[in-house]
Amino acid sequence: MNKLASKTAIVTGGSRGIGANICTSLAAAGAKVVVNYARNQAAAEEVVSRIEAAGGQAINVQADVSLAADVRKLFDVAEQEFGQVDILVNNAGVVHYKTIEVTTDEEFDRVMRVNVYGTFYGMREAATRLADGGRVINLSSSAVRMMLPTYGPYCATKGAVEQMTRSFAKEMGPRGITVNAVSPGSTETEMFLGNNESEKIERMRNLAALGRLGKVEDMGPVVVFLASEDGGWGTGQVLPVNGGTA
Repeated sequence: MNKLASKTAIVTGGSRGIGANICTSLAAAGAKVVVNYARNQAAAEEVVSRIEAAGGQAINVQADVSLAADVRKLFDVAEQEFGQVDILVNNAGVVHYKTIEVTTDEEFDRVMRVNVYGTFYGMREAATRLADGGRVINLSSSAVRMMLPTYGPYCATKGAVEQMTRSFAKEMGPRGITVNAVSPGSTETEMFLGNNESEKIERMRNLAALGRLGKVEDMGPVVVFLASEDGGWGTGQVLPVNGGTA
């Protein structure tokens, strides 16, 4: 499958979980992949090694997406190594499970800076540096459409991502660039399983019509579809990938 042959993709937060699967899925479809990480270089190198072992091309690049200068550097390195960037996947994110009452200023600022500012900085670079006909794919969350206690600050960030997705789609449409969001449900990632008690995990599993949590392998193929010509007529959309949870 070479739907993305000759394309270059940047995936923020690509070293683990959903991001890692997105990286390997894009590479399997023929794209050259820039695997971004913030701190875990070893995990990013492992993703690159898997891609290269399968015959693909990838590099890892350290960048903190909450910093505008780091996001510019991410595009700089991608262009130096692989040429013009065609696909941006804004996947990097942090979770926050606390009630609004007890959330501190510092905690709220952190989740906003990574989830909202990071996505904004990526789209702002893409506005002038992405190839015509390119693709921007943002990661949201199906929790946005659910009334879940302790999810308020996190859902606020993902609601912002969804609205920026719609506006940016209108702005980029004249250049043939599509902008969409993927909205996973509860997924078996280190981030989700490590931040929730077993009772809550079981409750989220039972909410899905298909009766299970998502797997990281459920997400990559959807991103490949949106990044390819097959998904070229959809833009400004939020695509739930949640097994019928919401």
